[in-house]
Amino acid sequence: MKLHTCAHLMSLSALLALGCHSPVDDDGSTVPDACEATPPIVAPQKTDILFVIDNSGSMSEEQQGIATELPAFLAALKEGNGVSQDFRVGVITTSVYQRQLFPDGADVIRNFPDQEGRLQPVRDEANQPTAERFIEGSDPLLLPKFQRLVDQGTSGSGQEAPFEAVRLAVASPLATLPLAEGGNGGFLRDDSRLLVVVVSDEEDCSSQQRPPPVALGVDRAVDACTAQGDKLTPVSEYYQAFQSLRDSQGASREVLWATIGPVAVTDKRAELIVDTTGGTTNVRNVDCPTSYGPGYRQSDMAKAFDATRANLDSICKTSYQQTLLDIADLATVAQSVSVVNLPDPRLAVVYVTRADGSVQTCTASNGDFRYEPPSGDRSARIFFLGPCLRRVGDTKVEVKVLCAG
Repeated sequence: MKLHTCAHLMSLSALLALGCHSPVDDDGSTVPDACEATPPIVAPQKTDILFVIDNSGSMSEEQQGIATELPAFLAALKEGNGVSQDFRVGVITTSVYQRQLFPDGADVIRNFPDQEGRLQPVRDEANQPTAERFIEGSDPLLLPKFQRLVDQGTSGSGQEAPFEAVRLAVASPLATLPLAEGGNGGFLRDDSRLLVVVVSDEEDCSSQQRPPPVALGVDRAVDACTAQGDKLTPVSEYYQAFQSLRDSQGASREVLWATIGPVAVTDKRAELIVDTTGGTTNVRNVDCPTSYGPGYRQSDMAKAFDATRANLDSICKTSYQQTLLDIADLATVAQSVSVVNLPDPRLAVVYVTRADGSVQTCTASNGDFRYEPPSGDRSARIFFLGPCLRRVGDTKVEVKVLCAG
């Protein structure tokens, strides 16, 4: 029977007096017959944050705009919505390849071997690259290092491939290749979520095929990546690859995705228009004058992760502060937490304090959360469900145990 139908927060001895079945007596039970001296502990939330920066020729102002608003973004991350945050940040670019067809018939492919999903080096105060490839959230120089890191210049590929860059970074052998050998090994941690933040003013043109099947032309009134989109790797295939990520212990990795991309400022829609301004014709997104693509694939990926599109915003905004604050909220509101010293989930009661001070009471028996037991060195984890899904503004998460005595 459901424990809460007998009593709410009563001792086991009282439950037994009422004739309720005690989980203590179950074969193989881990439920203690006396209260633990140490209460369950909610571990700090671990998040590995990967920014994907478009470093094509049109992105100078946008990169600076992101760097300007990083203080507010980092401050919001550290507040954490009631759960301590343990995060690190790294940056890759959207440059993987560029294939160009010229009027004389030349078919030229340019590769970017120092990028292609590789974590970019953190630069020092003299703007020289160092051996660092990511920055810990506890680093006292986090802000200036991060600001320098998002400035990736404008000499990268004009055929942006953020999805393929992310796949290479986290779902290919590069993800575990040691940093000393040019890989990203060590960036993704066990028992940690991954937050991907794509910053781009153009359409995604990702393909796992080499050479790339889509070639750019010289007519700027045609978006080749949209016109030949059927040749690209489907967005759904990339989405499944990211959702299938596991850590070295075999645990599923929670993946979050946010996009600051070529979508409309007013309503985030993706729509192709051909715009002629100052005698120059370009493909753009409607209501996004500084974009250079329609944003169909960028929008589809964001919606795959969040149907409400709360994780999607326009690259054409004059300020990215609120956008980055919203992404920080996304990063800090996890729908799962690691716990230790929890002997049996059937006796766990989770209290989530909402922004208005109200307290949501959650139990496994009522279907409010799912429990994943520990395995090896991996902590147990509680996944929030239904009415107990965590929200932006939550101030506290507590776990308590019903026990005898």
